[in-house]
Amino acid sequence: MGLGLTQGKGHDGESAHLVWPSTRWETIMGTTGSAIHREPWNKGKIVGQKAPFKLKDIWALRVRLQMQGRVRELALFNLGIDSKLRGCDLVALKVRDVCHGDQVATRAVVMQHKTQRPVQFEITQAARDALQAWIKLTGLKSEDFLFPSRLHNSPHLGTRQYARILGHWVDELGLDRADYGTHSMRRTKATLIYRRTKNLRAVQLLLGHSKLESTVRYLGIEVDDALEISEQTEI
Repeated sequence: MGLGLTQGKGHDGESAHLVWPSTRWETIMGTTGSAIHREPWNKGKIVGQKAPFKLKDIWALRVRLQMQGRVRELALFNLGIDSKLRGCDLVALKVRDVCHGDQVATRAVVMQHKTQRPVQFEITQAARDALQAWIKLTGLKSEDFLFPSRLHNSPHLGTRQYARILGHWVDELGLDRADYGTHSMRRTKATLIYRRTKNLRAVQLLLGHSKLESTVRYLGIEVDDALEISEQTEI
């Protein structure tokens, strides 16, 4: 009997985990191919690479969230930009992942759910301040999830909830939701670093990619970019 193992590529070109059938029925039905019909997740949706946020949009949203006292959202936004984590990893962070004792750390290391590879990220002063305020406001303990869900059946903020929050941010900035998604958060700082330094290896490490070509695809680097780098290199 087939076990229905699958392996595929994600948004950033990295191999995903092998997926085991969750039930015996799913295992059996998986061998027939046509017994269960599921709608494609992207049916009727515009998909593709999502745009990174521009600096002016980042600062505009930060000011808005600060002025309106939206403490959780400010912490989520700042950490999302700094960490460059996939949404599933960001929402699953625990307080102990970003804190040393009662202080927010300047750097953190987490294991990526998708690739099971560790990745390190910085936590800038703005993000530390926002996280400290959020943790103090909610009285979170070391073992608590950093962003608890407001839904009873989920221990932490879900990726769908995160995507909805981000959608509202996009609306508030007057941008088009079709152009932005949770990967916009992951791509924003990585794209800025690449544009300023042209250091692909550094961006690869920061994104936790195992292959450099994954980073090239993720950043959308084209031939013109490569030629521009070459033109700036004199021998």
